[in-house]
Amino acid sequence: MSAFSSVVEDYWRAAFAGGRAHRRGPSLTVSVDESLDPRFRATLLETDAGACAALTPELAAALALPPDAAIDSAGLRRALAQAGAPLWGADCVFYFAAERQDELARETPAAHVRRLGADDAAAFARFEAEASEHDLDGAAVALDHDAAFGAFADGRLVCAASMYRWDDSALMDLGVLTLSAQRGRGHARAVVRALAGHALRHGCEPQYRCQLDNAASIALAAAAGWSLYARWDCVPAPPRD
Repeated sequence: MSAFSSVVEDYWRAAFAGGRAHRRGPSLTVSVDESLDPRFRATLLETDAGACAALTPELAAALALPPDAAIDSAGLRRALAQAGAPLWGADCVFYFAAERQDELARETPAAHVRRLGADDAAAFARFEAEASEHDLDGAAVALDHDAAFGAFADGRLVCAASMYRWDDSALMDLGVLTLSAQRGRGHARAVVRALAGHALRHGCEPQYRCQLDNAASIALAAAAGWSLYARWDCVPAPPRD
């Protein structure tokens, strides 16, 4: 039985179910998908149980793969790079294990954490002004997302997280940002758990992503109780003129 909810499993199964089998190996299944999301030329999902990839027909035809040899994720990465279509850079994708979700949905947020709304626009603007552009771009936190929560210290907003619907699914993708001077105090953990509990109470599945080399974000995921589901990567489609 999967450690994750059926919402998670069904979403990712459907994401790779639209193509026809192109190559199968012991650890990787590659399909060609004419209906692949137009934002991508290829996608790759790697879990502990194995990996699957989907390619556009044009990209599949451009890969120089030996006709009968098995292929693994590393081999696919090399072939894509040689074809001038390197993978973008993998994200760790985290969810709460199914056994933890009921407890999280019932959890009361910390006293200094609450949902943010339109009345918090001025506080949020001050929060953004104190953060660096790099941190703002990486976190992608916004007051007008589907929901946002924040942590306050001495009357100031010092940490904020927000979530938005992922690909019109029941998954809600989260971003979080703590002001640099306030890090290491548990604010992000408290805010992320409050926002995730809100998502679960409203019938949605919270999702957390970060780059493989973002050690601080991976540590936050562990501290907040997330479990690693997979590593997800893609070859973006070229920009349109």
